[in-house]
Amino acid sequence: MCICVDCHWVDRCQAYHAVERQHGVPHLSAAPDFTPDQPRIHVQVLDLPAGGVGVEWDVRSCGSFLAEPDRWRLLRPDLPVPG
Repeated sequence: MCICVDCHWVDRCQAYHAVERQHGVPHLSAAPDFTPDQPRIHVQVLDLPAGGVGVEWDVRSCGSFLAEPDRWRLLRPDLPVPG
């Protein structure tokens, strides 16, 4: 799971913006202005049904992580938290 969903900076973060782009989901911010310190993005290649391939991107650690549980959910209360 991406730690960003519980981070104070999620809606302003350039690393999370890149993860959103890779997932093809709407951005929390069109122009994020926060550059995180040493984000570590885990990229996993997945076998999909019918021979397809998928890619899962998650930030697993970050020097700028500032815990704010459920921050993403507060910003998008009507959507499920991304897995």
